[in-house]
Amino acid sequence: MIKGFKEFIMRGNVIDLAVAVVIGAAFTAVVNAVVASIITPLVSLFYVPDASGAAGPKVQGIYGQDVVFPLNTLISAVISFLAVALVVYFVFVVPMNHFKERAAAKAGVNEAEEAKLPTEAELLIQIRDLLEKQTGSSVSSTPPAP
Repeated sequence: MIKGFKEFIMRGNVIDLAVAVVIGAAFTAVVNAVVASIITPLVSLFYVPDASGAAGPKVQGIYGQDVVFPLNTLISAVISFLAVALVVYFVFVVPMNHFKERAAAKAGVNEAEEAKLPTEAELLIQIRDLLEKQTGSSVSSTPPAP
């Protein structure tokens, strides 16, 4: 049982996953800091909630009390989510994709070259044709077209 557990832990994907969780936690702190120090002040330039802290429609309840639907909380959460997504995309995803493209180009892998490679069917047809040339007879099971 311990041997199986050791094999499980030593697999690369488990270690990679553990590293990803730790890096993700640290990365979350960085993204939250960027949003809190740059994006939130920019949003507050245009959006000011009322002094009570709850902005939204007020509806009178069954027992006469006012019920406030705090839409400012929802709006802030949506804006924060979009801000985090934008920061992650433009600061991390776009440069990483650019880096991967440059690394692939440097390694000599080109998408256009990959598209030029023959399909499996084309390769099989070429093999069949070469075998026919070598043996001098038809190797296909279908009769040749007239």
